Amino acid sequence: MKLFPQSIKNKNNYTYQVREENGDLNHDGKMDKVTVKMDTVAETRPLRLQIFLSQPNGKLALAVSSDKIIEPQYPVEKGGKFNGYQIPYFFIEEGTLKMWSEIKSGNITCHFKYNKGNFELIYIDKLTNDATKGYMDENTIFTETKFDLITGIRTETDEKSGSAKVLKIRKKRVLIRPLPRIQDFKFSDKDLY
Repeated sequence: MKLFPQSIKNKNNYTYQVREENGDLNHDGKMDKVTVKMDTVAETRPLRLQIFLSQPNGKLALAVSSDKIIEPQYPVEKGGKFNGYQIPYFFIEEGTLKMWSEIKSGNITCHFKYNKGNFELIYIDKLTNDATKGYMDENTIFTETKFDLITGIRTETDEKSGSAKVLKIRKKRVLIRPLPRIQDFKFSDKDLY
C-alpha cells in the first residue's frame, strides 16, 4: 500500500505555544516549566498542557502531558462552533500550579500540588452568578464555592450584587479519595465541583 503525503497524519501538530509559566513545582529550588500548545492543523484546535520538571543535571524533563484538561477551541460537540471561553491561564504560586478557567456564568481556579510524582487536585475556588438576561443587576446573586479536597470541606456563600451582606452559607463534607490527578482531569470535570 502506497501512502500519499496528505494521508499521513502527524501526531505532533501542537506547534503553536499559547501559554508558558515558570516556577518551582517540585520543591527543588530550580525552575520548572508549564506550557499550553495548540494543534493548528486539527479543525477543533485542541490544546495540550505539558509540565516539565527540573532534573539534577539541570535539564527539564516532561513529567505530564494532557490533551484532556483543556476544551478544544472548536469542539465537535458544538458542531465546530467556538466554545465561547478563553484558553485557561496557568500560574505557579508557592509551589502550587493554579489553572484559572472561564465557565458558564463565572470562573473556576483549580489548584494542583506536586506529590510523589503526581500533580493532585487539592483545592477549588469557583465564582458563579445567576444572571439569566445576559447582564447583571442589583438582584444578581453571586455564589462563591471554596472546596478544600484535602479536608473535604466544601463551602458555598451567596451574596447579592453590590452588597457585602451574606445571604446564605452552605457547608458540607465531601471526601474524594484518591485525589484527582492532573493527567486524568478532563475539562468537563470542572462541572463536578
